Amino acid sequence: QVQLVESGGGLVQAGGSLRLSCAASGRALSTLAMGWFRQAPGKERDFVAAISQSGGNTIYADSVKGRVTISRDTAKNTVFLQMNTLKPEDTAVYYCAARPVPVWDVAARRSADDYGAWGQGTQVTVSS
Repeated sequence: QVQLVESGGGLVQAGGSLRLSCAASGRALSTLAMGWFRQAPGKERDFVAAISQSGGNTIYADSVKGRVTISRDTAKNTVFLQMNTLKPEDTAVYYCAARPVPVWDVAARRSADDYGAWGQGTQVTVSS
């Protein structure tokens, strides 16, 4: 059973930066494909970024490409989402997700349906 706990959200002015963290327990990151998603009020949950179990593959939504970086620290079993040049439209609850995968599976996944474990979310609010 994978458990995920996000942190690092908050209120920031447009143009600012935040780093979100997702601490995983129950399985090592080397056995998990990880993703970040976000959901704004009244909208569907959208893909933001993902990283493969090897850490070698990363993918990003077009809306955040160039402003966001997903990374991980296997020693801390934690995945990070560094967000720069934040915009008001980035305001949302950000969720971390995990999918146990075999060692040969090096895919980074953008579909929420591919993930079985989710964190409780962390609020990011960007003021204009």
